[in-house]
Amino acid sequence: MFNPLRCWWPSAVLAALILSGCATAPTPKTAECSCPAGEKQVQLEKKDEKPALPLFVKSDFSSLPGWSTANHGRFLEAFAEQCSVNGNALAKRKATPTGLLEACRKARQNLSGNALLPAQIWMEANFEVWQFQQEDGKKEGLLTGYFEPMLKGSRKAQGAYNAPLYGVPADLITVKLDEQYPELKGKRLRGRLQGNTLVPFFDRAEWERLGPDREKPIVWVDDKLDAFLLQVQGSGRVTLPDGSVIRLSYAEQNGHPYKSIGKVLVDRGELTAAQATIPGIRNWAKANPGKLDDLLNANPSVVFFKENKVLRPQEGPVGAMGVPLTAQLSLAIDREKVPYGSPVWIESSNPVTNAPIAQGTLAQDTGGAIRGRIRADFFWGTGEEAGAAAGLTRQPLKMWLIWPKGTPLPESGS
Repeated sequence: MFNPLRCWWPSAVLAALILSGCATAPTPKTAECSCPAGEKQVQLEKKDEKPALPLFVKSDFSSLPGWSTANHGRFLEAFAEQCSVNGNALAKRKATPTGLLEACRKARQNLSGNALLPAQIWMEANFEVWQFQQEDGKKEGLLTGYFEPMLKGSRKAQGAYNAPLYGVPADLITVKLDEQYPELKGKRLRGRLQGNTLVPFFDRAEWERLGPDREKPIVWVDDKLDAFLLQVQGSGRVTLPDGSVIRLSYAEQNGHPYKSIGKVLVDRGELTAAQATIPGIRNWAKANPGKLDDLLNANPSVVFFKENKVLRPQEGPVGAMGVPLTAQLSLAIDREKVPYGSPVWIESSNPVTNAPIAQGTLAQDTGGAIRGRIRADFFWGTGEEAGAAAGLTRQPLKMWLIWPKGTPLPESGS
């Protein structure tokens, strides 16, 4: 965090960090701390603290649970598809390691060539395995789940359809901080102009009050909690009264930090930690309709959408990587730890059936709450059944990076 003892960040960076709801100030290194003469330099690390261990530790395919019986063909096809869909989605990402892009191209050639190698043999010949570990060497983290909701709505506010979902406001300004300050990789500053000054954009409570007079919603849905949860998921489908279906995709966010309403209910003593699932929150909302607005406004973040008219019905929503997500194969990760498109093997369990989950996934998405070394969000799919699984998913997780041979590991792993 920022050191208050006269060890200053450049004023432009500090101002940007204060305004940005989700940006976190990197810890300044002692050597970069310019303090006035006569003041002792502050040591930021305790002498008895052990240095953090590397993110990755070398492993092998035989250590992957379920590897010998997995559907390697489906896994490899999904990996190869990433450099053919949407005009080569992998190549469009500036941060994609060259070796990962080349491995994707080779996978496509193997799948379409005459000298086709079995998927398992091809992957073992071209990739190596690295297990994720925590700073203290522990190998376990947390898996949560998400899904694509299906809601009921209307183009007009009428009857039960009174919960609006908005497109990007005309006056919302987004600044990519890392274009000026590389050390702020992935950070965004969001705000609006007030005169000639950039100020924070409206939080949820303010937007609930001011939004209807400022913007025309894309659609109104019939449940305020469902509208909120759609923002948490980031995309969804809405069935209109005439039976037609529109698809909403994440477009922007108001710049304020996400706060879990489940945690709010636990902190307030309204629910236990075990009850703070989506089904538990729904039950609480039905029993406490007068408290719902206050609960939702405890999360200042607001997500804005765009109507996606390109996706076909059989395709999943588009993730942050720019490709349609695949049910029970796409994974949301901390993009500061794992590059988009990376094959990631996971070991966890299904919260509904208790069956083990041991399979390959692809890092194709991210989320505001997905931060940390062994932390991921599993995309369950579309609809009620997927939503039930996603709402209950809070499982122990182990992760392995399946990485092209000869390619340097992601920088965060060094």
